[in-house]
Amino acid sequence: MELLKHNVGTFLKEYALITLGVLVYVTSWSVFLMPHNFVGGGVTGISAIIHYATKGAVGVGTVYFLINIVLLAIGLKILGKSFSGKTIYAMLLASAAFEIIPGLIPQEFIEEFVLSNGKMLCAIIGGALVGSSIGLTFSQGGSTGGTDIIVMIVTKKYNISPGKMVMLIDSVIILSALFVPSFDANGNALTAAARFATVVYGFIIVAVDGYSTDMFLSGNRQSIQVMIFSKKYQEIADAIAFDFQRGVTVLHAQGWYTKEEKEVLLAITRKRDLSMLLRYIKVLDPDAFVYIANVSNVFGEGFEHFKEKGRKLSEREKYQISGKEDNKS
Repeated sequence: MELLKHNVGTFLKEYALITLGVLVYVTSWSVFLMPHNFVGGGVTGISAIIHYATKGAVGVGTVYFLINIVLLAIGLKILGKSFSGKTIYAMLLASAAFEIIPGLIPQEFIEEFVLSNGKMLCAIIGGALVGSSIGLTFSQGGSTGGTDIIVMIVTKKYNISPGKMVMLIDSVIILSALFVPSFDANGNALTAAARFATVVYGFIIVAVDGYSTDMFLSGNRQSIQVMIFSKKYQEIADAIAFDFQRGVTVLHAQGWYTKEEKEVLLAITRKRDLSMLLRYIKVLDPDAFVYIANVSNVFGEGFEHFKEKGRKLSEREKYQISGKEDNKS
């Protein structure tokens, strides 16, 4: 039985959340970052640098699309088909959105709400929104593409920290803004001092971006302990093990009042998967008694790895590792 395996509702929810994440990502860049000539990491950072250097003649969406097409062609055979499909969708949507959304934002709004509030505030707000949108997209198995594809390819083949790879690539992109001519919206060339300030703000944006992504993903990584009391424990256990692809343990118990012996199921899963698990149980036994509790520090296959001495993994890095283990199951 492949219960709910190809659930249309789940498919639509995943793509709806990916769509929301991409639109928030593009809007954050268009409203808070690009009006200040800010740069950031990834393909969007490269696209912004080229956009500023050409006085806006080359759209961010065009450059974003062309670079991602090349990266996707390189990584398609290495990445899974499901992930690639979601990544292609997110990349195409982001490319189109970068060409459309900036034109929909009134210049009066940019001047009053963005330019008048200072660069630091916009860098923090923009970085936080960008990071949260990346986390939302990533939590649904998608990606905004870009240099994340390079990171995933490298970390799949070699034992290299994804966090360090992201930081290295982003640093190179941001520092390149020092050497590339840049023009503001009025066509005025930025001075060397202004470009240096842009680099400083770029690192602030990347720091806030990474922290926001980790905070978002850490919530999705929380683990849940579920105890299930049901006469149909065998069907539920089979569904959890073979359809839901999670471990489940059968415990022998006895009701003290009734003195009735029964079997109890114990399962550990991610908080983000809880709603799906409850749907499994409801379909098989609407009368089941279910006990749910938050747990922490779950180590083993499909969950956390024991940390290497002296090395702390970021939430984004843990999430990528966990995704690989989940795919193995």
